[in-house]
Amino acid sequence: MNQLKRTMLVGALAGAAVLSACTPAANGSANRGSGSLALSTDDALLYAVDTDNQILAVVDTSTHQKLAEVKVGKGPTRVLVGADDTIYVTNRGERTVSVITRGDWAVAKTLDVGIEPNGLALTPDGKTLLVVSATSRTQVETGTLTAFDTATLAPKWELNVGNEPRGVAVVGKGDRAVVSLLKTGAGGQGSQVVEVELGNARLGQTDLGLYNQANASRDSAGLGAAFSTFRPRAMNDLIVTPDGSRVFAPVVWAREDAIGRAPSSAGGYYSAGGPCNIGSVATAGIVTVETASTPTPQVDDLTSCFTVGTNSENKDYPASTLAPRAAGSGEAIQGPTVGVVDPTGTWLFVVNRESQNVAIMPTWRRTGGDLDFNRTGTSVRALVHVGAGADGIALTRDGTRAFVYSQFDHQIDVLVAKGRGDSAEVVNLGTPIKVAQDTLPADLAAGRRLFFDAMDTRMSSALTNVACSTCHLEGREDGHVWQFPDGPRQTPALAGRHLLKTAPYHWSGEFTTLEAFNVHTITERMGGSGLDATAAGNLDAFLDQLPFGENPLKTAMPTEAVARGRAAFERAGCAGCHTGELFTNNLNADVGTLNRVSSNADNGPVMTRGFNVPSLLGVGRTAPYLHDGSQGTLEDRIFNNPSDRHGLTSALSDQEKSDLVLFLKSL
Repeated sequence: MNQLKRTMLVGALAGAAVLSACTPAANGSANRGSGSLALSTDDALLYAVDTDNQILAVVDTSTHQKLAEVKVGKGPTRVLVGADDTIYVTNRGERTVSVITRGDWAVAKTLDVGIEPNGLALTPDGKTLLVVSATSRTQVETGTLTAFDTATLAPKWELNVGNEPRGVAVVGKGDRAVVSLLKTGAGGQGSQVVEVELGNARLGQTDLGLYNQANASRDSAGLGAAFSTFRPRAMNDLIVTPDGSRVFAPVVWAREDAIGRAPSSAGGYYSAGGPCNIGSVATAGIVTVETASTPTPQVDDLTSCFTVGTNSENKDYPASTLAPRAAGSGEAIQGPTVGVVDPTGTWLFVVNRESQNVAIMPTWRRTGGDLDFNRTGTSVRALVHVGAGADGIALTRDGTRAFVYSQFDHQIDVLVAKGRGDSAEVVNLGTPIKVAQDTLPADLAAGRRLFFDAMDTRMSSALTNVACSTCHLEGREDGHVWQFPDGPRQTPALAGRHLLKTAPYHWSGEFTTLEAFNVHTITERMGGSGLDATAAGNLDAFLDQLPFGENPLKTAMPTEAVARGRAAFERAGCAGCHTGELFTNNLNADVGTLNRVSSNADNGPVMTRGFNVPSLLGVGRTAPYLHDGSQGTLEDRIFNNPSDRHGLTSALSDQEKSDLVLFLKSL
């Protein structure tokens, strides 16, 4: 669709595609659903993946009744429907994709893929299915993109694409794909989009310059380290336009400058504001990538946008931060997870799990009678409330209805467009479709809701609107180093660490109980009012049982190299601190990484006692390493250990060091 046709649509609100006969030519790979929801090709059936119940629910869109359910694999996450109405479901907990034929309502075929499969896409001709997995079956450092022949369901090729990939979209003429990396990118600069050439199964561009564009003016003010810079994280999905010319990537921007504000219960020190509608240290955003030829990011320079409306001139893509239209409205946007573009290519829908809403904005403009970017600094046209744990959305072919799946409520919200032109709106019908029931014990279900909630004032102030999961992505970590008042601190992994057994807490180890640590984090950092004993117990219970990220190297029978690495671990004295089943003695240790001279030097208990010894369980997927993230890989740490401050590694040969690294990755 050309720019003139796009301009004809600027008065229509999201989803109201019936207001125009303009429908762009699709590249065949665009999907009207994303995440845990998809529609059949004729819109008669809605498919919802319920992760807890391990089912694909089949719902009649005319009656809103569940017709059937299909038992799929462990931890199903995403669903995709092909042009022939074949249904594909990624089973994140068991390295498979379930293939289902419409009407049979049973798994017809199971495809083997990598570890924790997530994103799905089809090529325009429907002949190739693409599946993204978080890691390969043999390595923890890189994830994979696997291609299958949809006629035979045989694998065609597999390609390593980078650290912790999550989303995939076919772009351009259908000969290329782009893949999103959740937390790390080239140079350690956060989430990244990488290009894949499908014809020859090889990587194209792996660094689009996203970080540099978002921080283009970081040195212009001459403020050095005190100047705010912003790192993209949590890139979970890629949302492609119907013609394949543009992709949108939901992100969470993290501040990299020092947080000068001291801990306080009056809003928390996460509530420090910033440019471009950045309201706290972690702000929801959207990255636009042009894909017609060479993938090119279109991103606001967040380091020069110091007033509302700045960076708006002559830009035809959404503002790079997501914010409600009215400050102080009680609305917030946090945790952008998945999204979809309407069939005309005019409107972008972004599902925000932590704020429990859907943000709707134009895909090609920032101005118009229905927007006031110069006053508000936001492209968001409307916010619609949905249920808890929302992670899926699907739009009908005519664009008049949207469905949103809320995992924690096990229900589908129905959104409809009302009105025309600038006064049109999207509303939630308020009669959700229930497709399953809770399987988690009540305390764990309640604790999970708290963990992923940025709107509960017990957890976070209205000035902050962050959730535990804002930093601890997927209940794990985000690969980011936060410049806290007590020094630089990398987000520690939570999943699989059995937290109730690893007191004390914090990198400084100053909290003797998990409850004390949570009180500090919730009230002084996040600005929440605090939890009563029952709610606190629910949150603790949820944190304690969070499962590991799966490790392909963790086996019942270790390889010879891993066994040699265990011996090297003992010989170097690593077991003196990293001991027991959780690989920690729960004490503090000085491993030579204290920083006394930087502008944000370490302070507090660590200056006399060192840092709290972390568990090594699952360490292979938690790069970068050390409290300040100064070591990008385990190899960096083991082969760069001055004066043997972090184990007696000088006593090891290079081969023993390599074996030690492999052992650590197998934990």
